[in-house]
Amino acid sequence: MTPLWTSAELRAATGGALEADVAVTRVGFDSRQVAPGDLFVALKAARDGHEFVPAAFAAGAACALVEHGDDPRCLKVSDTLAALTAIGAAARARSPARFVAVTGSVGKTTTKEMLRVALAAFGPTHAASASFNNHIGVPTTLANMPRDIAYAVNEIGMNNRGEIAPLASLARPHVAVISTIGTAHLGRLGSEEEIAAEKGDIVLGLEPGGTAILPADTRFLPDLLARAPRAMTFGEAEGADIRLLDYVAAPDAGRARIATPSGEIALSLSAPGRHLAVNACAVLGAVIALGLDPAVAARALAGFGAGAGRGLRRPIPVPGGTALLMDESYNASSASVQASLSVLASQPGRRIAVLGDMLELGDAGPGIHQGLADAVARAADLVYVCGPLMGGMLERLPADRQGAAAPDSASLAPLLRAALRPGDTVLVKGSLGMRMATIIQALDTAP
Repeated sequence: MTPLWTSAELRAATGGALEADVAVTRVGFDSRQVAPGDLFVALKAARDGHEFVPAAFAAGAACALVEHGDDPRCLKVSDTLAALTAIGAAARARSPARFVAVTGSVGKTTTKEMLRVALAAFGPTHAASASFNNHIGVPTTLANMPRDIAYAVNEIGMNNRGEIAPLASLARPHVAVISTIGTAHLGRLGSEEEIAAEKGDIVLGLEPGGTAILPADTRFLPDLLARAPRAMTFGEAEGADIRLLDYVAAPDAGRARIATPSGEIALSLSAPGRHLAVNACAVLGAVIALGLDPAVAARALAGFGAGAGRGLRRPIPVPGGTALLMDESYNASSASVQASLSVLASQPGRRIAVLGDMLELGDAGPGIHQGLADAVARAADLVYVCGPLMGGMLERLPADRQGAAAPDSASLAPLLRAALRPGDTVLVKGSLGMRMATIIQALDTAP
């Protein structure tokens, strides 16, 4: 079996010193997940990763990327994060694959996963299993690419201005997808215009002749088109190159009719939500830009299912039977909450929305939260919230829709748990910082 990285390749990529002859099969930075054959990267964060090098070797790591250490299996460099980035760049340089990069205010991880499914129909495809989309995650995803893949998908995120451009330049995609422009991180960037400009920076990393896949439904489309030397558009707007013509929802699935430059395509998805059909339009655009058959990709997407924290539907135990959980606990923005509420509205039984604050919205936060009240009232029969911003939204709802409010998810969980009954459908959604996964864990506990 050919290793992912040899000692010679690691030395060449990083300029570091490594005495031992090692064969690395995976690259990672979490000492709790180290497996035999790993390269453990000792990063400096809340804890210094160098503290965990002995544990990594005990777990079977083949090598450790460090700034200091005496073990001959240590690859010593001056800066471990810079060296990880260099390994990612070396992986990109040696790969013959075609690359797609995805960013956006909402839907980038789902779009990345849909791309993984669609492109796998054409050849071996690599994408990160988690939301590895920052200055650590992107080079780690690249560093873990098998040598023989045909397609690679990188997710690129940001928290502040100026973060997407260097990551896009590292990934050097042949196709760059912007899923949406929204209000996520508004408090950090100050305006939607700045958010659009930051998301648009993904085109700076495009390979020569590369294509940008842009959302036709945003008011920022003219600005994005002006920055992209070559582009296709997708969405519901008239004139979109890949256009959602029709969507028929079912409680647990959806069917769409999509116009493409080569003709109409019928798409079936095994997860519900009009927003997923729009994401699929972006995916089909990327497939076309790569010179592949969108009809083949559409058939492959029939097997796509939402993941944990991103719309996964499953039964949970309640006294006397089961309820249906819609797990959207990973993150939230105004657009994604509204999309999830539209799915909740199509569900059977008593519909319960459990919502946590959407963070990083700055001074606009209270207004954005209160602006959701009408959509929440249309979709939910009963509403539970945690956080002061969602608490303000709850007060705008009719009294018979107000379940309970709590300062945090841990306090809200038992109040919600006690109210559930058989046949309920429960949507759980909030920003990552609101720890909505705590509620998911409580709901999984047998009554």
